[in-house]
Parts: sequence; structure tokens; C-alpha cells
Amino acid sequence: MALGRAYAVAVRGVEGQLVEIEADIGRGLPGVHLVGLPDTALQESRDRVRAAVTNSGERWPDSRVILALSPATLPKGGSGFDLALACAVLVADGRVPSADLDKSVLLGELALDGRLRGVRGVLPAVLAAKAAGRPAVVVPYPALAEAGLVDGIEVLGARNLREVIEWLRGELMLSGPAPAEVVSGRTTADLSDVAGQGDARLALEVAAAGAHHLMLTGPPGIGKTMLAQRLPGVLPPLSEQEALEVTAIHSVAGLLTSERPLITEPPFVAPHHTCSISALVGGGSGMARPGAVSRAHRGVLFLDECAELGVKALEALRTPLEDGEVRIARRDGVACYPARFQLVLAANPCPCAPPRTEDCVCAPTARRRYLGKLSGPLLDRVDLRVSMQPLSVGALNGEAAESTAEVRARVAAARATAVERWREFGWRTNAEVPGPALRQRFRISRQALRPLEGALREGQITARGADRALRVAWTLADLAGLALPGEDQVGCALGYRDRRGE
Repeated sequence: MALGRAYAVAVRGVEGQLVEIEADIGRGLPGVHLVGLPDTALQESRDRVRAAVTNSGERWPDSRVILALSPATLPKGGSGFDLALACAVLVADGRVPSADLDKSVLLGELALDGRLRGVRGVLPAVLAAKAAGRPAVVVPYPALAEAGLVDGIEVLGARNLREVIEWLRGELMLSGPAPAEVVSGRTTADLSDVAGQGDARLALEVAAAGAHHLMLTGPPGIGKTMLAQRLPGVLPPLSEQEALEVTAIHSVAGLLTSERPLITEPPFVAPHHTCSISALVGGGSGMARPGAVSRAHRGVLFLDECAELGVKALEALRTPLEDGEVRIARRDGVACYPARFQLVLAANPCPCAPPRTEDCVCAPTARRRYLGKLSGPLLDRVDLRVSMQPLSVGALNGEAAESTAEVRARVAAARATAVERWREFGWRTNAEVPGPALRQRFRISRQALRPLEGALREGQITARGADRALRVAWTLADLAGLALPGEDQVGCALGYRDRRGE
């Protein structure tokens, strides 16, 4: 009886957990038995691993092989365990020493000829290996740049099983990651391309400065999509911690490339208006995959033609907008993905959407039904609502508007002011500040609150809406260089909450 051991990582959501893989070669009819709650892809690894070992010039044990993955109660899935399974069998058969395996984590899918293929979730897996105290991790060569983003752990890349076997025998040194080259993801689209629309441009700047949600309403072809697409260019680059968070989500979603292993700019995600609830917030069988709201984490989620989306899909946004994360229960457990994004909604005022409002042929009930999909509780979470008007001839022939660089400089200054103000509390933007903190710890003058108190007294705004108006007022004060919001800032913030921007 012989026993071998290797280590891999099971990724659940964006969190990883170390998995111990034991291989036992004992008496009995030849065969491979895999235990430890494997899914279908992991069950099929028995055939992949056996073919990879034999095609790499090694002999597969002609005995009964039992492969156990521990913790046994943890559901495990995917093909990322292949390399560790193969090495555990080789150790149990006495073909490679176990010294390096006892302190390393092995990740990767095996082709039948022994080649190592990349897998999803390499970054969170390496982070989990580091947290578990493992000094080294071996990954497929294409994932070397992604794994190299983690400091404090030795990252090695291999092209095939043969290289890993020779490394374990001390016959070969595996290569480490090259110095990471940061590739900018800034869009070339500039705000100066947008003609006119001064009110909408100002609202976009306020949204960027405070990380507020925005809704743009107006006839088609007026510039709603152009403005939304230029919002990421106005936002500041991601911090190191934010970049790792965003990159980990894209790694789990399988969207990373070797050319751009680290995402340093706010992502822009624009799903089609026919997308399902699962595509929007995440889903799938087994363990849920991240949806559009998580891929837009620390960036922008743009829902064009939002009135065409299904009501259930729209209502599913309410929880992530409030909590900054999504929790999705599936057969194999609950996946928790971060989802702190800026929502930008764009909609036509009615189904026919003529260039001029007076040319509308829709019945009043049709107009109400069209935007009626956007419920009050959802719109209550949207801080800025702007109704865009058709352009005049003078706007087309006028001087070029401000560029993205000019607006970005003001946004960066306003965000720096907010970061300094909220530093001791851990908040980075005005949109993250809880309402009680704004009302109690950071009170503004009674006179400045008069517009807000009047709106509450007349039932024009909810308590949640009042808190959100206060956050916008702080952002307006930051842009104006004021220490505290005044009555003008509070009144302007209330004006942005005009229902549906009509």
C-alpha cells in the first residue's frame, strides 16, 4: 500500500480554500475512484490524468487507485485539480519525491498529451494558497502573469506535466513571472465629442465625483449612450486593492487575457436589454458564476434601453445597489460576489420616441406603462435623473466642449477631498457614506437643510431619498471647493431627484 499527497485550491465565488489530495494505490482490480464531492468535470479528470501521465513517459499504476479530496464535505468542481491529482498518483507510486509537493500548490488542467491548460480563478486560488501559508504555487504557463500579481509567494509556470515531473525530481528549474507591464484600458472616446447637453454633462461629472447612480432620459440619438460610454474615462484609476478585487472577479468569469492580466481602470459593462436575471446578477448550475453587476465592480454598469428590460431583472438590482454585493444560492452553496458599481440608466420617454415631444403618438397609458417598469423603490436608489433635450443648430456649430482630461482633473480633486474627509471611517466616496453618519456626525446647518425638510414635509421624497440627496450635496460642495454643503447645494441635489427625469 502506497500513499501520495498534493495540494490544490477550490474556488467558491471569489474566495479560495486549500484542498488536500490523497492518492492511495492498493490491492484490487485496476481502476480509478475519485471521492470528495467532485462535479462532472472533476469526475472526468480520471481519464484525462491517466492519459496525460502515460503520454508524458510515465507508467500508470496497474492497481486500484483511490483519489480523495479533502475537506470531503466541500463541493469541488472544474478541471483545475488535474495537475495535483497526477502528481499525487506519481508520488504514491514512488516515481517522484514528495519534498516539494508538501509545500506547494498545483493548479491546472491536463490535456491528454500532458500539456497544461489555463483554468478560471487562478488569482483567487493563488491568494488562498498564500493565506494558507504555502510558499510556492505552480500554474499553467499562460496564467503565469496573472498569478504573478500576488506578492509574498513564489509563482512558477509549467507548460506540461513533463516539466513538473522533472522539477519535482530536481532536474529542471521552472520559470517565474516576468515583470508585469501595466496596460492602460482607457477608452479613446472623449467628452469633447458630445455636442451640447450641458446639464447632462454636469450630471455626469457629479456622478463621477461622488460615485452616484445616474439616469438619462431623452429621445433616441441625443447622446445618452455617448455620455455613458465616456464616464469610465472620467473616473480615477483603480487603487491596488481595487484592481485586485476587479481582476479576481474577471479571473473567475474567465475574461482575463495574458496580455492584460491586471485590470487597472474602471470596467464598463453594458449588457443587452434582453439579458436574463442570471446574466445580470449572476447564476448557473452548481456554483453561481458572476453576472454583469459583479463584472462592473468598481466601474460602470450601463443599461441602455432600460425600459425594455424585464421587470424582474430590474428589481434584482435593488439589493446590490444597496449592499454593494450579491449573494446567490445554488446547489453547491452560496456564492458571494462584490458588486459596488455605478449604475447608468438610459431610456426613451415613450415607445414611439420621436425627436420632438409634441410629435408623440403614444396614448397616455402607453407612456405611463413604458417607464412604469422602473419601480419607485428602484428609482429611489438613483441619485441623479436628467431629462435631455434635442440639440439646437447652434450646438452643432459651436465651440468644442470640455475634454475628458479637464473634467477628470476636477473629479480627481473632488474625490481626493472626499477620501481625506472619510479616511478614518474607511469610506472612499460620498456615495458609500451611511445616512446616519451624514445626519449625526457630519451635520450641516439648519438653513442648508431647509429645502430637504420641506420636501420631506410635503412627501416629495423618502427618507432614503433624503440621505441620497445629502450625499449628492456633499459631492457638489467638493466640486465647488466648499467645506460644507449650503442651501444651494442641497436644493440642486433635490432638483436632480425629479421623478424619472421628466
